[in-house]
Amino acid sequence: MKISESNWGEIEDYLKADDRCVLPLGSTEQHAFLSLSVDSILSEKVAADAAEPLGVPVFPAVAYGLTPYFMAFPGSVTLKLSTYAALVSDILDSLYATGFRRILVVNGHGGNTPVQPVTMEWMERHEGARCRFHDWWRAPKTFATVREIDPIASHASWMENFAWTRLPGREMPAEQKPYVDFDRLRDRNAAGVRALIGDGNYGGLYQRPDEDMDRLWSVAVEETRALIEGDWA
Repeated sequence: MKISESNWGEIEDYLKADDRCVLPLGSTEQHAFLSLSVDSILSEKVAADAAEPLGVPVFPAVAYGLTPYFMAFPGSVTLKLSTYAALVSDILDSLYATGFRRILVVNGHGGNTPVQPVTMEWMERHEGARCRFHDWWRAPKTFATVREIDPIASHASWMENFAWTRLPGREMPAEQKPYVDFDRLRDRNAAGVRALIGDGNYGGLYQRPDEDMDRLWSVAVEETRALIEGDWA
């Protein structure tokens, strides 16, 4: 049940019997030849696909996150950590105020992970609240499937190249890009990061067959659904 496809009365009726919801977190940042909105597209879709048979509301993905290292790539947008922490906290406050008590945060961008403590602090301030933080792409079963399909996978490589994140008419390089030296990325500013990674892919093939991607997606959806319907006691 997408919030964007619901009205307030329907959500009020839902809350009479259930208090679960899903909040996707995304980002607007470079993904090589893929959409700048990859992380938002994927977090919202995996949340919606997982929640659909359960009838649990899924909020629109928060489209901006923490990505200062990509600011040398036009189209990327970053927030300050303090701004993002306040934003996520305000959203959770709103969900609680309107009746939600069990919230699954489905995160689609690794740079957003520092905000996880905000969810823990938030629970301390709100009686009866539960909040789970789920990095969908590196959850155990999902990441194990990535490794089974092709262990050379990273940001903006094949593992993020789904039919719903690729852009029509854009051709992908056919070769496998060597891994970027991550140790060299840790002490670089945005311009230095761009100089090291070039087109934005951190390493790996740019695209794999859709059969591989369908298999990966199925595991990711099932793993996310298990968190929505699992034991919240």
